[in-house]
Amino acid sequence: MLSLPTRAGDRPRTGPSVPHVQLSQNSPGELREQLKQWMSSELPATEVRPSEIAEPRSVAFFLNDDAQPPEGAVLLPPRLVAEFAHIHIDGSLHLALSQEDQRELIAKGWGERHPLYSPTINVVMLYGPRTEQELEAAKSVVAASYQYATGRSL
Repeated sequence: MLSLPTRAGDRPRTGPSVPHVQLSQNSPGELREQLKQWMSSELPATEVRPSEIAEPRSVAFFLNDDAQPPEGAVLLPPRLVAEFAHIHIDGSLHLALSQEDQRELIAKGWGERHPLYSPTINVVMLYGPRTEQELEAAKSVVAASYQYATGRSL
């Protein structure tokens, strides 16, 4: 279960509909690249490829073809069993999380539910990290998403 500090400052502005993107407080390019590199190297049994639902320049993370999420886990649409996170060019991420971790993420100011969120559209936005400290918090959220999707901790 996540244990996040409270995020500093106001929440960023985000698009009210699809595409759901972060419109202010965008992540610096260097931090976006560090997060992508970390995810690419530290998430075993995953594949990096174009998202099935995000804008074309987003980098998405999928379970390997032979992996299945634990019973009850709902990953990103459209398949609900493969893509568990993607990073947008603004530095924000969409990912699947457990209900407990979603509550923590939202309560501490680190993200919000997707406008189309429902029991079968388990998608939350993690705001893009603005500092090295926020990058570490983002890694912990991604690790929680990975654990939710695979049943394995990092």
